[in-house]
Amino acid sequence: MDATLYRYRLPFGQPLVFRGRVMPEREGLLLRIGDSWGEIAPLPGLSRETLDEAQEEAILCLKSRKQGRNLAPQLPSVQFGFDCAQRNWPKQMHAPHSPYLLLLGSPDEIIWGWREWLYEYPSKAKLKVARYAMRDEIAMIRELCSLAPKLKLILDANQGWTREEAWTFMSHLNPANLEYVEDPCARFEDVKAVAGHTGIPVALDELLSTDANWENFPQLKALIIKPTLIGSLAKCQAMVEKARELGLKVILSSCYESQLGNRLLAQLSSEWAPEQAPGLDTLRYFAGSLLTPETQQVDMSQLERVWPA
Repeated sequence: MDATLYRYRLPFGQPLVFRGRVMPEREGLLLRIGDSWGEIAPLPGLSRETLDEAQEEAILCLKSRKQGRNLAPQLPSVQFGFDCAQRNWPKQMHAPHSPYLLLLGSPDEIIWGWREWLYEYPSKAKLKVARYAMRDEIAMIRELCSLAPKLKLILDANQGWTREEAWTFMSHLNPANLEYVEDPCARFEDVKAVAGHTGIPVALDELLSTDANWENFPQLKALIIKPTLIGSLAKCQAMVEKARELGLKVILSSCYESQLGNRLLAQLSSEWAPEQAPGLDTLRYFAGSLLTPETQQVDMSQLERVWPA
């Protein structure tokens, strides 16, 4: 079956910051095998591989495939892209839930944007924390919740706190306004200790791709599954099944993939976690789309073919 690899660049409406890196645009690869697509888009600052490394491995795998050897990819983002492009997708899918709102920006920007909702506030939103001064972020959370008392917040620290910082921050939070805090620390032992100390519910996110030794504990409420970071769909599905056995929520989440990758994640979410809203509210931060507005098919004019050369 014919296979083609393309590279894309997709600008953000304004530059975004990932682990201290300013990104004006998203770069990635689209893999087409027959009529099926996959996306390979490691996220700088979170993925262990770079885009160039992913492209090199993808081409190596495609060359071996053409020679009848079928070399299996090893990098997570490449595994995800190849698995999607070769997957037999169910013909009948659940209608995916609408993603919950993702709030980005400085505390002042988020508060001013929040006020523009004019009291028709969403019931659930995700907020990035551990990026600005602690007192400013705590004041921001209190302001959001005072304007929308029924709001349930998901706080994503992206492993940005030490154990002591997480204790301090989370002790100032009202549990009634929280769904959970994602990855407050970079080590599982610290996450577990902080959750036990504060009683605040937590979820594991990027830790799932770096620490295979996690275990269940009373404050653990959810697994946030990012296939671009975790890798093969078989590995992701095994995590979904383990979460089900432990009574944990499963949320499929994006790494700012393009519109195509986001659609694939929405399909997986409708299959694996149909009862949960996915963490896919990232498309509104892009200034363009790789899909045509009329047919929602891939706009080939925006792609650069990298294999076959």
